[in-house]
Amino acid sequence: MPQAAFKIRVFVVDDHPMVRTGLAAAIGAQTDLEIVGEAEDGREALALIPVLQPDVVLMDISMPRLDGISALAQLRQTMPSTKFLMLTSSGEPIEVRRAMAAGASGYLLKNTSASDLAQMIRNAHVGRRVLAPEVAEAMISATLEPAPGADLTPRERELLALMTRGMNNQEIAAELAVALPTVKFHITNILSKLHVDNRTEAVLKALKHKIVAPEAASPPPPGGHR
Repeated sequence: MPQAAFKIRVFVVDDHPMVRTGLAAAIGAQTDLEIVGEAEDGREALALIPVLQPDVVLMDISMPRLDGISALAQLRQTMPSTKFLMLTSSGEPIEVRRAMAAGASGYLLKNTSASDLAQMIRNAHVGRRVLAPEVAEAMISATLEPAPGADLTPRERELLALMTRGMNNQEIAAELAVALPTVKFHITNILSKLHVDNRTEAVLKALKHKIVAPEAASPPPPGGHR
């Protein structure tokens, strides 16, 4: 097979030597791709990539010393023309969104076949966004799933906000001027809708997913309810 006149220069970042070796072999088998360098973590990548100026970087996410997304965010500031493909074993939508926000051109899984990997490198090089099929499916599912607490009523959100401020049932009843059984009824509904077993889990979930406004979860002023 004749050699390609132009080769896409690829740099690989991964903390596992066997992974780097496998990627180098897969890329080296393509006539239009070539490996120009390797790094074992994000810090080494920061030192080598600006010097070698590759066209495409395959970057692992979970690495010692400096993770891939943090390294990507720093490199993108001075290397806007280089394309970065995150290569990892995790397809979690949260990680995908973090990577894309940092400037990644794509997100691939480590079980991607050699032929698919080569084509995705080519696609990224010409400016296309690429996602492994499993990653794209996970992103769509995450988009379709309602956000935690989306089905809470305004009253339930109000009560949940008071729960995050550490109020007990009696204090909540006094604050909202409702009967204690009404408070218990709302709390039962809140736990059910948030798919949690107790008040503590409900509060943690409310804070994690920002179900209540930050100011609503702040402690009450001195002299108010505890």
